[in-house]
Amino acid sequence: NSEIFELKAELNSDKKEKKKEAVKKVIASMTVGKDVSALFPDVVNCMQTDNLELKKLVYLYLMNYAKSQPDMAIMAVNTFVKDCEDPNPLIRALAVRTMGCIRVDKITEYLCEPLRKCLKDEDPYVRKTAAVCVAKLHDINAQLVEDQGFLDTLKDLISDSNPMVVANAVAALSEIAESHPNSNLLDLNPQTINKLLTALNECTEWGQIFILDCLANYTPRDDRESQSICERVTPRLSHANSAVVLSAVKVLMKFMEMLPKDLDYYGTLLKKLAPPLVTLLSAEPELQYVALRNINLIVQRRPEILKHEMKVFFVKYNDPIYVKLEKLDIMIRLASQANIAQVLAELKEYATEVDVDFVRKAVRAIGRCAIKVEQSAERCVSTLLDLIQTKVNYVVQEAIVVIKDIFRKYPNKYESVIATLCENLDSLDEPEARAAMIWIVGEYAERIDNADELLESFLEGFHDESTQVQLQLLTGIVKLFLKKPTETQELVQQVLSLATQDSDNPDLRDRGYIYWRLLSTDPVAAKEVVLAEKPLISEETDLIEPTLLEELICHIGTLASVYHKPPSAFVEGSRGVQHKRLPGTAGVSEAPPAVIPSQGDLLGDLLNLDLTPPTTTGPPPPTSGMQMGAMDLLGGGLDSLVMLCDPQMAAGFGAPPAVMPTSFNAPVSGGLDDLFDLGGGVGMPMGSYSPPKTVWLPAMKAKGLEISGTFARRSGVIQMEMTLTNKAMSVMTDFAIQFNRNSFGLAPAGPLQVLTPLSPNQSIEVSLPLNTVGPVMKMEPLNNLQLAFFIYLFFFGFGLYKFNCPNMASY
Repeated sequence: NSEIFELKAELNSDKKEKKKEAVKKVIASMTVGKDVSALFPDVVNCMQTDNLELKKLVYLYLMNYAKSQPDMAIMAVNTFVKDCEDPNPLIRALAVRTMGCIRVDKITEYLCEPLRKCLKDEDPYVRKTAAVCVAKLHDINAQLVEDQGFLDTLKDLISDSNPMVVANAVAALSEIAESHPNSNLLDLNPQTINKLLTALNECTEWGQIFILDCLANYTPRDDRESQSICERVTPRLSHANSAVVLSAVKVLMKFMEMLPKDLDYYGTLLKKLAPPLVTLLSAEPELQYVALRNINLIVQRRPEILKHEMKVFFVKYNDPIYVKLEKLDIMIRLASQANIAQVLAELKEYATEVDVDFVRKAVRAIGRCAIKVEQSAERCVSTLLDLIQTKVNYVVQEAIVVIKDIFRKYPNKYESVIATLCENLDSLDEPEARAAMIWIVGEYAERIDNADELLESFLEGFHDESTQVQLQLLTGIVKLFLKKPTETQELVQQVLSLATQDSDNPDLRDRGYIYWRLLSTDPVAAKEVVLAEKPLISEETDLIEPTLLEELICHIGTLASVYHKPPSAFVEGSRGVQHKRLPGTAGVSEAPPAVIPSQGDLLGDLLNLDLTPPTTTGPPPPTSGMQMGAMDLLGGGLDSLVMLCDPQMAAGFGAPPAVMPTSFNAPVSGGLDDLFDLGGGVGMPMGSYSPPKTVWLPAMKAKGLEISGTFARRSGVIQMEMTLTNKAMSVMTDFAIQFNRNSFGLAPAGPLQVLTPLSPNQSIEVSLPLNTVGPVMKMEPLNNLQLAFFIYLFFFGFGLYKFNCPNMASY
């Protein structure tokens, strides 16, 4: 277009000033995204100049377009070679810097000789620039750099007389080593460390950061060397650049691990670390946030460093929310018996702020204080009750969540506040708060007169609740049933049915089935599991796992310390990233402190308990005449539990009494030890003249209907004798049977007579006379008989179930 044409003419002008202005226009167009690659040869021609400003502009253009125009870029090679020998060191450095930025393979090999000369240049400015160029060249072609011996030259530069050359050589070697962790490029030894520490005092702030980061990768031989390095690094704590301060803190935190705690210098170092960290909190909010994220890691590892500096973490009215939340977190970590009074006074003030997120965290912080400092628990509970009385919805809900944790930390101590909590039940609309309230009602059901009514009110909208609430409601109602069986049988049947039959959530269904099986087969085990004494929760709720914390301490002052994630979690192509550990901890496995399980832990307490039955010694207990066997996977058994819990109520239930083992330690087939084994049938009394019945249709395949049967010949008539057992929690009616074609022409001689309804946990004996006038069809095997059974199941409607009846040929 006309603009390109005009620029082309100006670039070829004889006037130097006009040519410079033209190149400036080209760079301006390039900066705003216009394509000016058509001017490449014209701009390259402008390289032949002594004007440093013009040369910089041309090199800038070259770096931008060399990759898209590699063939044209070769034109500039001769100029680079020539500029690398220019008398002016600035031009030599500019040439070598640009060479490193042109990532074109075709050009790379031409640049090796100029780079070698610059690495040994008499001017330190050129040498330091060339050192960085080696790292860039290594990224393009690692093999070429190794073959040309540039890595050895870099190592030699660590002994350079100029501190900035040393810093850049360290930076280049560190970067190459990170991408090649097994190369052992930075072979650090006491002599090298001494050279780095000498250069540390004289180089620029960014050079100091490179050297400090390199020092952090060194492991001292002993505590004396560790102390010596710490003494020489400590002055960096007073540097004006916060990055230098954090890098120095990283080195000191790492080397402190090797210092004996009874050493005087150890205490001195702890005192020296606090002021620079506090100073960082007077910077602008963004820097404060970075400092706070790093301090969060430091106080988890060494809280003693800042234990006397609580006041600097008090929130200011004009702090941004992200700074406020971080300060709150650190306040809790530093809370102790010595400062808890002023911390609680602050938190109570924060709970009346207008920022909802901040208020929520402040209320939770009060609960965390109660758990962490036992002496303050009563004052914290009193403070939480005062906040509940404000009736501010989100405050009430957060208070209930933390009171639940306080109950678990201090059982049988503060339960007198339950009545106050129950008054606010209707205002709860957040899943976590609803789940916490349900847990409280279920856990302390025996102290709450209308516990069944409270839980039933939650059950009305069961399908609309979150999974967290549904799981807690299921567990809460089962707890209530085990404590008040006579009043809540219908309620527990309803929740088990909702959880197992109407829910698509596998966690909810699995927990429902486990409770159902426990309640129906072994009530004693159910009580032992569901009402087991819970372990006390620990002080801290969100401690970083120790191994990860060690790695993050080794990355203080980097993005990893802000994200609280290792570099491998967010750096692309991080296969070469090494996991760092603090000295003296490799191979030592510390048991991580227990933490409060998060509310998102859907399986909660139930599956964390040890379900192994107690080992008994001595003679085996007597067994009953009938085993429970496949007695009840999906239903029934609850009446037996009611009788077990309260024998006087047995007569009040319509279901026939279940035959229980004479000893609850008796062997139980298909109980907890064999959760889903349905193979065995209900045993028959010994000495019976009839062939034993076998299970034809297991309960789990027919919504709770179990059919056991056999064939007999009486008075010359073939009889099919069946036991129908309702193992569901719903009434069954309208039974019908149909025979498929079979090898013997067997068919019913009359209708199936079943006295209905068949109630839950009820069994009936049915005898069906058969004849041999039905349609005949050869079966494989010959004695196989297929039946279809038709029932109506309350809750679920009609069901049709097909099954085989083996071994009927002999009758």
